[in-house]
Amino acid sequence: MFKFITHRPLWVNIIAGIVLALSLFFLFLLSLDWITGHGKSASVPSVNGKSYEEAKKILRKAGFDVEIQDSIYADTLKPMMVMKQIPEADEVVKRNRTVYLIVSRAVPPLIEMPNLKGYSLRNAMMILKNMDLKLGDTTFRADFAKNAVLEQLYSGVEIKPGTQIRKGSVISFVLGDGVGNREFAVPVIVGMTYADAKAMLEGAGLGIGAVVTDENVTDTMGAYIYWQNPQGLTMRKDYCVSGQAS
Repeated sequence: MFKFITHRPLWVNIIAGIVLALSLFFLFLLSLDWITGHGKSASVPSVNGKSYEEAKKILRKAGFDVEIQDSIYADTLKPMMVMKQIPEADEVVKRNRTVYLIVSRAVPPLIEMPNLKGYSLRNAMMILKNMDLKLGDTTFRADFAKNAVLEQLYSGVEIKPGTQIRKGSVISFVLGDGVGNREFAVPVIVGMTYADAKAMLEGAGLGIGAVVTDENVTDTMGAYIYWQNPQGLTMRKDYCVSGQAS
């Protein structure tokens, strides 16, 4: 097999080797453009804001491979919508290059519900926004802390701090209305004993003002009310009720 080589002069073999090496080198140079795809470039089409399936069709038609790099939750976008592409739109790159996409998550991630009790409505709203939670209904309950969060509700049921909840969930608040900010009918206490009237008024959040008694009254708590002021009017909760007992 090697007889052809060994029976020829050495210098002939050396020249043949050099010619062969140069031939292979020039052949490599000529094929380099084909190997690297030199001159086969294309502009990356814009797919931001499109669905993943639509973006995949557009990019593959333009000669690019497609791969999802990451998914991020965004409540303003539908699931699997393209939020960002790498390379960016209109960049000129070689064909067959992979375009990486960042899409919106199909399922919102779980987070822990914060403890917002005692926070003002304004601060609670800021925390909800930072945690990608939404504010639902706000209702009021008698409490001296005006606009303070008394209860935090999810689907109408109180949710405890630390409970796992999806981002984008709607949280409702029960807020304090503040003392004196709610009007209601003053109860009629005429004909009741002072002790019973006192218990009723205090239970309704009303204070007792001046009490005028007859001269012969010795037991104020057992005395009966025969006059009151105001008389069945709509008053604020921080008003006091005065009366006369006999």
